[in-house]
Amino acid sequence: MKAETSLAVISSAAITKEEENDAFREFLKVQDAGHVDTLVNVLNSQVEPLIDCTACGNCCRSLIINVEDKEADNLAAHLGLSRASFDEKYIEKSTGGIMAVNTIPCHFLSNNQCTVYEHRFADCRRFPNLHLPGFTNRLFASFMHYGRCPIVYNVIEYLKQEMNWQLP
Repeated sequence: MKAETSLAVISSAAITKEEENDAFREFLKVQDAGHVDTLVNVLNSQVEPLIDCTACGNCCRSLIINVEDKEADNLAAHLGLSRASFDEKYIEKSTGGIMAVNTIPCHFLSNNQCTVYEHRFADCRRFPNLHLPGFTNRLFASFMHYGRCPIVYNVIEYLKQEMNWQLP
C-alpha cells in the first residue's frame, strides 16, 4: 500500500474530485454502516502508519479545536498558568459555554509538532476520527477533511477501491 502525502496533490484532488466525492458520499449513506466501519477501520490501520503527521501538521493549522474544562485545567497546570490566565491567553468561549482554542493555527504548533503533545486536547487525540464507529454518520465532516488530511484522503481513496465503486 502506498499513501499520497503531498498536501498540494491532496488539496488539488479535493477540488477536481468534488463531484466524485459527493456521489461517493451519497453511495456510502445507503451502505451497511457496520460493513463500512469495518473497512474504514482496516484501511485506517493500514494508512495511519504510512503518514508522518509531524511532516504535515495541517490539522493544527486549519481546524477549530474544542476544549473541555478538565483539559483546560490540565494544560493550564502543565504550563504553570492559572486557569483564568490560560483561558484569557488561549481560549474562546461561546455564549453557550462551548470552549475552543482561540487561534488557527493552534498556539501549540511549532515546526509541525505539538509542543504540548502529552497534554493535547481530546479533539486532537481523536483526529481524524476514522477509528471511531459511525463513519457513515460523519460523512460531511470526514469528506470536509479529504483535502486537508493525508490520512482521510488515502482512506477514502482506498475505500472507493475496496467497495468497487465507480462514478455513475
